Amino acid sequence: MGLYNLFAIIVLLAAVFSYFNHRVLKWPQTIGVMALSLLVSIIIVFTGSFFPLLQEFGKKVSALDFNTLLMKTMLGFLLFAGGFHINAQQLKKQGLSIFVLSTLGTILSTFIVGGLAYLAFKLFHAPIPFIYCLLFGSLISPTDPIAVLGILKESKMPSSLELKISGESLFNDGVAVVIFLTLFEVSANGIDDFSFSKTIMLFLQEAVGGVAYGFALGSLGYWALRSIDNYKIEVQVTLALAMAGYYFADLIHVSGPLAMVVAGIVTGNQGKKAAMSDVTRDYVSKFWELIDEILNAILFLLVGIEMLVVKINIDIFIIGLVMIAVVLLARFLSVSLPVVFLKRITNIERNATYILTWGGLRGGLSIAMALSLPTIFHRDEFVAITYIVVVFSILVQGLTIERLAKRLL
Repeated sequence: MGLYNLFAIIVLLAAVFSYFNHRVLKWPQTIGVMALSLLVSIIIVFTGSFFPLLQEFGKKVSALDFNTLLMKTMLGFLLFAGGFHINAQQLKKQGLSIFVLSTLGTILSTFIVGGLAYLAFKLFHAPIPFIYCLLFGSLISPTDPIAVLGILKESKMPSSLELKISGESLFNDGVAVVIFLTLFEVSANGIDDFSFSKTIMLFLQEAVGGVAYGFALGSLGYWALRSIDNYKIEVQVTLALAMAGYYFADLIHVSGPLAMVVAGIVTGNQGKKAAMSDVTRDYVSKFWELIDEILNAILFLLVGIEMLVVKINIDIFIIGLVMIAVVLLARFLSVSLPVVFLKRITNIERNATYILTWGGLRGGLSIAMALSLPTIFHRDEFVAITYIVVVFSILVQGLTIERLAKRLL
């Protein structure tokens, strides 16, 4: 089975699952597609030997580099599309809340999860060094923008709270990547080589540099869009911004995810308002809506099928269940403290802490970072636990967040 044939089957399954979910399950698309792909993975595990085509498909999907596929290929498109559809004026009103939650909240969660994970592994007589547990805390702490945006599209919670959740999820991955890279470097080189000044410089380079680069990229796109009136070329311009912009961000060592979010916001607001005709605005908006929907379906199909490469034994499964509670507790604490501060200076919705906690979904981004770990960093254990947390997050939290919001607000 060649690469083209493999992706043909992946796209076919994504379309079939999306159709079945729309007609029968009627769940949010991301949840429905992932649930069905999990079911197919289970079928492949238990019956693959009786169906050679299924067995070959499972082997080929297992061999895909999920980390590279998501982090280097799909993520730029998905974050640009997410930023493109965000209202900048409303985002500005919630800017302080989003900034505090996406920075302080992520840092707090990293250390809370890391500390509790260290204790949990010792309790189960499978001790893992504290620095590796912190690394796990950094990769599981950010709420996944792809999972969150895909599910919030179908929710009916207040727009201000929805924007807090979606805005935080779009920005906190940049902070998490900086923390993850720093801890990864410390893990690889040893604590003796740790430098606080280097860490600050890395943060400035990755996070602040990514935002600045994204704004410059969006402004360049705005100038190009404003100088012509041809929807075909203007669609190509936005596509080039996402593809080439993400590639060059990696070359100059700034945060590509943050750059794409900011470039998408600039293009989707200033660009649509002042640089596009009505016809162009309609075509560009629908183009990025389709890109978002198609890639989301493919991504969550792959997340479900990743079960084929996850090595889970009974001990890891039990620890994974414990980690679900740990991650939720860490999320609650890391949201509660910023919310106490924010309530004094800005408007925070009633019971927002509980909704932000339960709505902090984990997704493919956490799995991709876990898969990027070398084996010596306890990669297999962390991949399995991350997968358990992600599946619970999307299937359980994702299906109940709207109902919880209706009850509490």
